[in-house]
Amino acid sequence: MENQSFDTNWSILQKIAFRFVFLFFLLFIVFVNNGTYPLWGYLMKYPNEWLHHFIPWVGKKILHLSYDITVFTNGSGDTTYDYVILFVILVISLTGTLFWSIVDRRNRNYQMLYYWLTVAIRFYVGLMLINYGLVKVIKLQFSYPGVYRLGQLYGDSSPMGLAWTFLGFSRGYNLFMGIAEVSAVLLLFRRTMTAGAIITLMTTANVMAVNYFYDVPVKIVSTALVTMTLFLLAHDLERLVKFLFTGQAVALPVIQAPEIERRWLRIAKWIVKGLILGYALIYGTIQVLGARKQYGDQAPKPPLYGLYQVDLFVKNNDTIPPLMTDTIRWNQLAIQWPGSANIRYMDAHTARYATDADTVAHELEMTSRSDTTQRYAFQYTLDDSGIFILNGIQQTDTLLIRMTRKNLQEFELVKRSFHWINEYPYNR
Repeated sequence: MENQSFDTNWSILQKIAFRFVFLFFLLFIVFVNNGTYPLWGYLMKYPNEWLHHFIPWVGKKILHLSYDITVFTNGSGDTTYDYVILFVILVISLTGTLFWSIVDRRNRNYQMLYYWLTVAIRFYVGLMLINYGLVKVIKLQFSYPGVYRLGQLYGDSSPMGLAWTFLGFSRGYNLFMGIAEVSAVLLLFRRTMTAGAIITLMTTANVMAVNYFYDVPVKIVSTALVTMTLFLLAHDLERLVKFLFTGQAVALPVIQAPEIERRWLRIAKWIVKGLILGYALIYGTIQVLGARKQYGDQAPKPPLYGLYQVDLFVKNNDTIPPLMTDTIRWNQLAIQWPGSANIRYMDAHTARYATDADTVAHELEMTSRSDTTQRYAFQYTLDDSGIFILNGIQQTDTLLIRMTRKNLQEFELVKRSFHWINEYPYNR
């Protein structure tokens, strides 16, 4: 491999474009880091508190949004807050590019800054994908379809819910995706950067496509990952095209790093890189394994775990028939996670409840997550055959509900196993 030289002349357009890209990517990495860099969350604690005041002000005073920004980055990375941050980054980058272009006309190139920008991007994309990959290899991000999903109609799921169910079904496919994403470790080394970027482009493009076409709220970050990966590949693009489409032999240059004359600094650089890599792989794995105790397929099941089909629903001594238009009678009760339950009513609408179960006194309290005045207080029995009986009150109404726990192995999705031979397509 050849080294890319610092002694080159860039065109005016190249320099202007680089100034913008440099500012935009660095600002994005700083403010949309998602804890990718070690200890970054601690460093950004106070700046983020300031942003939580500044960004809503920009939304109201500059962009004249018709609503206040009260929701900040959470499980969704596509909140209004995130888009306004993106707007601010864009404005600062454009303004900074203009000012930089006015005051700096003498530099022949920005090869040194280019090198450090690639370092920031390589570690940002690489560490983020290693984290994403680990939660797939260990299968934490996408859970196997649980009791709520198995009892849900296809048409009642959201596009994201459908995608999560599809991706969570297969342990093998998660392993395949995870290994591909963990391969982003190649980005952390200059000599394997191009190979890592090619693999990363395929994985991030697939992630971005799922996010866009299944309405998964990580569109901003996934688009940035694809864009940054393309930036890393840009200096090899012409050579890769020649190799792939003309068969010409090419040499891919290694991005030249600044010379470090002192030996102890060279050693320190490798120690720091080793610590970062160890943090990503070892500490990341420990964290994910620990998280399995609370989330994912290996998480402990609550004592009343199951999908229950309602056979009898009596309210104030009146038996309510199972009419599909009924908005009061329960159809199913799904208990999948400790402290939580989902009720599916006969008319197919659902409601989430917080639960508190006392398995000694056989008492179950349920409180609506959307309206805390809606509460149930039950005495219950659950026998070995799966007959689950609730007897209690909701406000001033008395309720008697008898249910049968469904055998999850009877669902076609669960019992259908892998087959090498299929005489006919089994597409149901």
